[in-house]
Amino acid sequence: MTEIQRTNFGSKLGIILATAGSAVGLGNVWRFPYMTGQNGGAVFILLYFACVLFLGIPCMINEFVIGRHAQSNTARAYAKLSNGRPWWLVGWLGVITGFLITGYYAVVAGWCLQYVYASLVGHLSGDPAFISSYFASFSTDALKPILWTVVFLVATHFVIVHGVRKGIERASKMMMPALFILLLIIVGASCMLPGAGKGIAFLFHPDFSKLNADVFLGALGQAFYSLSLAMGCICTYASYFNRQTDLGRSAIQIGVIDSLVAILAGLMIFPAAFSVGVNPDSGPSLIFITLPNVFNQAFASMPMVGYVISLLFYALLALAALTSLISLHEVSTAFFHEELHITRRSAALIVTLSCSVIGAFCSLSLGAYEGLTLFGMSLFDVFDFVTGQIFLPIGGLFTCLFVGWAIPHKVVRDQLTNWGTMRCRFFHLYLFCVKYVCPLCILLIFLHQFGLI
Repeated sequence: MTEIQRTNFGSKLGIILATAGSAVGLGNVWRFPYMTGQNGGAVFILLYFACVLFLGIPCMINEFVIGRHAQSNTARAYAKLSNGRPWWLVGWLGVITGFLITGYYAVVAGWCLQYVYASLVGHLSGDPAFISSYFASFSTDALKPILWTVVFLVATHFVIVHGVRKGIERASKMMMPALFILLLIIVGASCMLPGAGKGIAFLFHPDFSKLNADVFLGALGQAFYSLSLAMGCICTYASYFNRQTDLGRSAIQIGVIDSLVAILAGLMIFPAAFSVGVNPDSGPSLIFITLPNVFNQAFASMPMVGYVISLLFYALLALAALTSLISLHEVSTAFFHEELHITRRSAALIVTLSCSVIGAFCSLSLGAYEGLTLFGMSLFDVFDFVTGQIFLPIGGLFTCLFVGWAIPHKVVRDQLTNWGTMRCRFFHLYLFCVKYVCPLCILLIFLHQFGLI
């Protein structure tokens, strides 16, 4: 295979912000709050932290080790370490998973842009019945969701074609601080509402009577989903790490940032919801149906404040979606760039155009053309189910087995100690987790979601 000279990230800050941007997305701001609401509040959060520490961080280090050692796109990285054995299939699975997720994730990202527009022009300040029907009428429209999907992919394309340092790293250094600033503004406004204390108490006071196997497995799944594992993103970004990057410390820092954003998302949503007597356990509809009504009621005496908070919130969602979509796009762009031996611009164009087509069909399957179904599900739901409930756990499981049992431990140790230039006190604990704990936990998630345990 012909090697391509790879550009590295230019700074430690760039590495952390770019990789954290990959992990921080709608999984933190959208999925985490409603999962917490449905699974006992603080109990779920404590389990989630434990899962990030003992499952998420080791799995992230796995991809760091593979990516930096191989200095290649995800498919080629696994092939380099496979020595002719079929482990290379896991790398291809990661690329395919990232590619398919890019297509349908862009649809949801487009919804966020529509809601930025709707907030800006005041469409979300109407009566509750109108707001409840707004999402259904918009998401089933034949043209509008596709337009916003393409706009989002074009914005992502613009970042990707500028490369690692001038595109991904520069954008991450601007967007991640902006994301935190928006989060803190909305958290401040939410926590000052009358009755907000009930929401804060729900978030931080654990009720262990809610603890059961479903809550535990839900926390495991959320940790896996939230950190963007087994999508090829982490492995691809790690291929741009330099030899001085401390992989263990970087994984811990990214896990902390990811968890902090999730907690801030809870502080943003729970106080506002409890202040108007809404328990935020309404599932995926929380963001696009429940919350606009929550903001309207919570800030009824200050309509301009409610208008600004709603606008900032959906801008925050769009920003979080963009940071993740950039990393997903990069997985496929790096693959086509290196495997087809074409320019980065041409590779990015292939991804943008093909994912626009995938996004269009997924969007149309939600209502405009209900015939776009497979196995009784819309095309959008098929993509979501296959990638999220089959490909991701399988990819994560076999990556753990690959690193724990197939790769020489010297390769792993060299990566974690930067070729013997620093100590790695947790090496044996990490290997134990990767060989035994992580595969077992991922297998439990996989079996549970199909009702087998």
